[in-house]
Amino acid sequence: MSQKLFRHRRSRHQTAYPQLADSSLSLAQALTLKPFILRFAWAAGYFIAVFLIGTAGYVAIEGWGWFEALYMSVTTVTSVGFMEVHPLSVAGRYFTIVLVTLGVTGLGIWWALTTALIVELDLGGVMRRRRKMKQLASLADHFVVCGAGRVGLVVVDEMIKAGVQVIVIERDSEHVVQLVQQFPDLLVLEGDATREQVLKQAGVAVARGLAACLADDGENLLVCLTARDLNPSLATVARAYNEESMDKLRRAGANHVISPTITGGIRMASSLIRPNVVSFLDSATLGADIDLRLEEAQIPEGSHLSGRSLADARISQRTGLIVLALKSKRHAGRQVFNPGPDTRLSAGDVMIVLGHEEQVQQLREYARGGDAK
Repeated sequence: MSQKLFRHRRSRHQTAYPQLADSSLSLAQALTLKPFILRFAWAAGYFIAVFLIGTAGYVAIEGWGWFEALYMSVTTVTSVGFMEVHPLSVAGRYFTIVLVTLGVTGLGIWWALTTALIVELDLGGVMRRRRKMKQLASLADHFVVCGAGRVGLVVVDEMIKAGVQVIVIERDSEHVVQLVQQFPDLLVLEGDATREQVLKQAGVAVARGLAACLADDGENLLVCLTARDLNPSLATVARAYNEESMDKLRRAGANHVISPTITGGIRMASSLIRPNVVSFLDSATLGADIDLRLEEAQIPEGSHLSGRSLADARISQRTGLIVLALKSKRHAGRQVFNPGPDTRLSAGDVMIVLGHEEQVQQLREYARGGDAK
């Protein structure tokens, strides 16, 4: 469908300036046009009926031929009125008056429908764009996805399922149309993610994280460099097509670099060697088969859990979660796997837990000072 709507791709120069993509072209405007199509069909039927009445009337009253009567009927109804085909009788003039009245009425209806359609489409688009701009201006602690190709779409889908706020930057018009059709409420910037002004408009300076999923390693490198300059504390993950680009992307500021080739190869080998482990991880990370999730929960500043041991915190007893690992802030982010009951918790530590989604939410509330039920 998108290929029918967009026959060409815009060049980089054309997409350098970001635009908020709107689903109105494919969804909202299509819904708006639906009732107008029926109204215009009725108006067209009205004109056809008037033309037929006029043609038959002139044939019956004046005795003209069918083509002459049709010509006279059309010029009269449309108010063109070049000249009378033949001199009219008194009855013919009365009939022409009636025909002119019907024609003017029909034209008024037609132009009213046309004006209403234009206003409806224009106001609808303006209101949607204004609402999107307000959402864009209020963005904070959100995620930015650069590129909406095959990998980018998966990233967006996972973030939407996780319930986090996300904005996508995409310069390909076809991908933009696919995005707004698949995710009508998604914020999409149509522009070049390698441009600083586009990243600024996407709120990278106040964002929580960024995923560089562009099709070229050099472009992902430029995105990481620019994003890191705008927000030094930004969590960044980048896709690397070539293995030699992975180290460059890390030096450019990417916290994590994912190579589909390496990751896919390891995953295929693991599926053959240890299929049950892979099946369990799929269930825990993708939510398949069993309602378990691998999640993380951070201990905020001022939390009553800070300074307490895992045994004192009684996380498993209060929430039912299994604490698999602990990323300790005190020890420069060192990860402790299967932490023991004497492990001390500190503000800023991140717990990797396994359990149901509602249990994870209980843990986060408990860490903030609430009472986990």
